[in-house]
Amino acid sequence: MAKYYYIGCHVLWREVCHYISVSKNYFDIKFFDWGLHCYPDDLRSSLQNAIDSVTKDYDAILVGYGLCSNGIAGIKSNKNRLVVVRGHDCITHMMGSKERYREYFDKNPGTYWYSPGWIEDHLEPGQERYEQLHRSYVETFGEENADYLMEIEQDWFRKYSNAAYIDLNIGDNERFKKYTRECADWLKWKYDELKGDPALLLNFLDGNWTDNSKYLIVESGYIIQPSYDSLIIEAVKAED
Repeated sequence: MAKYYYIGCHVLWREVCHYISVSKNYFDIKFFDWGLHCYPDDLRSSLQNAIDSVTKDYDAILVGYGLCSNGIAGIKSNKNRLVVVRGHDCITHMMGSKERYREYFDKNPGTYWYSPGWIEDHLEPGQERYEQLHRSYVETFGEENADYLMEIEQDWFRKYSNAAYIDLNIGDNERFKKYTRECADWLKWKYDELKGDPALLLNFLDGNWTDNSKYLIVESGYIIQPSYDSLIIEAVKAED
């Protein structure tokens, strides 16, 4: 039995906790709020502080993020090795591979992703988001300014045309699917439903990291950096 410290984004908490519960390994777990995605520098500092605060000996610290707008670039550990899934963001964890994610995105470039964690933690595009945001703007800026701000908000969504729900069959899936369909209908987007593949996440948690194309192992004294190729991230010797 291996001993791991998992640090990741709360949007994957259902999936991660489910698979950890059936794993043969021991875990300590820490989740960060999804909002750190919006501020890569804050994500980096929060993640580095969490790693630096580890006092126990672990077989590895599992970093449950993708590159996330370079939010994990520069991360290192001076004690425990780090392991990271090669991917741009957490969608790869649910899709099962960065190749499947890229293939779907290339065929559906206007895709906005929905999943249990994103729906629960974050107001996804749809009628509920529109109405709540509009009320907030009216209270703060008045009706006329609120209408203008909502036009800007809706303009941001015009580059999307597809609401894709990833189904790993965890949690109240029918409720989440219904919510995503309703959002798609209100936005006049296409609705798509993809069967998730848990293999990447399962192997990540089980310690099966032999496939270098899927997992990056970062030994002490090395830092994570974008690789600017199909591997997405690499380990680089830290400067003294």
